[in-house]
Amino acid sequence: MQTPFLKMHGLGNDFVVIDRRDQDCALGPGEARRIADRHRGVGCDQIILLDRAAGADLFMRILNADGSEAGACGNATRCVAELLFRETGNPAPLIRTRAGDLPTRREADGRITVDMGRPALAWDQIPLARPLDTLHLPLARAPLADPAACSMGNPHATFFAPAVEHLPIAELGPRLEHDPLFPERANIGFAEILAPDRLRLIVWERGAGRTLACGSGACAALVNAHRRGLAGRRATLLLDGGEIEITWREDDDHVLMTGPAAIAFHGTIDLAAA
Repeated sequence: MQTPFLKMHGLGNDFVVIDRRDQDCALGPGEARRIADRHRGVGCDQIILLDRAAGADLFMRILNADGSEAGACGNATRCVAELLFRETGNPAPLIRTRAGDLPTRREADGRITVDMGRPALAWDQIPLARPLDTLHLPLARAPLADPAACSMGNPHATFFAPAVEHLPIAELGPRLEHDPLFPERANIGFAEILAPDRLRLIVWERGAGRTLACGSGACAALVNAHRRGLAGRRATLLLDGGEIEITWREDDDHVLMTGPAAIAFHGTIDLAAA
């Protein structure tokens, strides 16, 4: 049976979106890995499954390219909000995730703002393997050291360094993602402070590897940079795929993310053969 899907992306962070609100579609880790394969499947960083949800516009389930499940994905949330706007005309849908409900808003320029909620800063909320100061983790992999950590619905550690373009990301990323300090693995950010309101960020995503953009990683980088006194509460982050705006509000501690969302193409896939 052919299952329809959408290929979408937020700044190049790309997704296969399958709407299950009106169709049965069981999808396990094996099928997810095959769909995400860029040579033998459709190819994507994450598979997004849409289900009905009482009290929200829908429930968004997120499967990484390796078949593991993520609690939140900022870029995917923007894409789903754009889909809902096109479907219903509602410019402010509420999207439910495993990490909680995420309010969204379509801006006048077509970009999508997502309220990603409050960052979790305690060691057991991220989580870490043992009680530690989340602002200064005892973690080093030459030439990097001393990251800060927080959770934006999934665990993030941010290293601050000059000239991040020259770091061996493909070597450092998997080693840091799987460090014993992170019992659920972690997304690893490599951030360079260009100005108090502008950061360069490269992200190695848990379960997906280096991606062109990571919305929750951008949120975590701004939060950690501000906690360190390196940036203000609002900044533009330059990712591999483009720019995204992050604001950490002072009044309620919520983190807002604003960026684009795009449909690449429609297709169908035989999940039995995937």
